[in-house]
Amino acid sequence: MTDDIKRKAAVAALAELPDAGIIGIGTGSTARLFIAALGELVAAGRRYTCVPTSEASRVQARELGIPLLPDDGPWDIAVTVDGADEVDGALHLIKGGGGAHTREKIVNFSSRRNVIIVDASKLSPRLGERWPVPVEVLPFAHLATRSHLAGLGVPVMRIRDGSPARSDAGNLIYDVACGPIADPGALDTALRAIPGVVETGLFVGRADVVLVAHADRVERRVR
Repeated sequence: MTDDIKRKAAVAALAELPDAGIIGIGTGSTARLFIAALGELVAAGRRYTCVPTSEASRVQARELGIPLLPDDGPWDIAVTVDGADEVDGALHLIKGGGGAHTREKIVNFSSRRNVIIVDASKLSPRLGERWPVPVEVLPFAHLATRSHLAGLGVPVMRIRDGSPARSDAGNLIYDVACGPIADPGALDTALRAIPGVVETGLFVGRADVVLVAHADRVERRVR
């Protein structure tokens, strides 16, 4: 049932695309559904070229025959469609549950418009109520970095299959529980000021449209 609801948002995002052009493709369970729907459009003749935000998205796009641009950039991306782990009332986001938030943020900043697709379970009055803030850190001196992160929340190293989780760049990920976040922008600035931090999963003011899938409809929210 959850995938059916997510698919509603993924399909609704197709209406946000231009007739042709460069599209950023996100990472995660809802983004996978969007990439599948996009692949059907490409197979039917739509002329899209994409920039993937993770190796997983790259593999899926290639399997579907979606043309991809090189990673080097710069790109003139018309629209990026991506998911989120948490969305607040101001349409600020927490992303990074899949560990791809650094690449996602680079592609997000290279896009003229950013469309976020979620189901209603991702909505919160304030960020941090449901999800910690993913923080990508360099492996070098990561315990020192963790000690500084502890001044802003409770950092827990992400573990996957019994080993430290790694981003596509080979870095570590700490999930920092901060509780309800009063000022996401200030927290993002403070986290990124810590030496060893590569990027955070806070996306402040970076969503132009949020499509929220409910069981009976898709709600369109605009910043």
